[in-house]
Amino acid sequence: MSKVTLSDVRDVISVTSAEVPDDKLQKMVTRAAITLSLELNRPIDPEVCSEAEKEFITLLAAVYVICYLTGGSAVGLNFSFGDQNVTATNNIPPLTVLQQELERILGKLKKPTLRSA
Repeated sequence: MSKVTLSDVRDVISVTSAEVPDDKLQKMVTRAAITLSLELNRPIDPEVCSEAEKEFITLLAAVYVICYLTGGSAVGLNFSFGDQNVTATNNIPPLTVLQQELERILGKLKKPTLRSA
């Protein structure tokens, strides 16, 4: 089992605690875990999760950080962006790369289920 850490999220997009305080980042990790829980229809704990769940939560939280730094907004898996803050976002990977990775991981985590009507 794995644990999502704040440094994991910061490493994805090369930001410091001065740019994104711990309390803000922890909220983003929690939101990302809740989003994954809703997508998979089961509880997800970012403190004790699978490697794939950890990766998804880490990447989604990183996207939330990008939104925070750029003045954009994010709800679930939908994102919008305002003006770019060049000094804080110089090393951030392209958002499309992160979004594609999120979709790929989510597709693998979702298992087909048989439901009756």
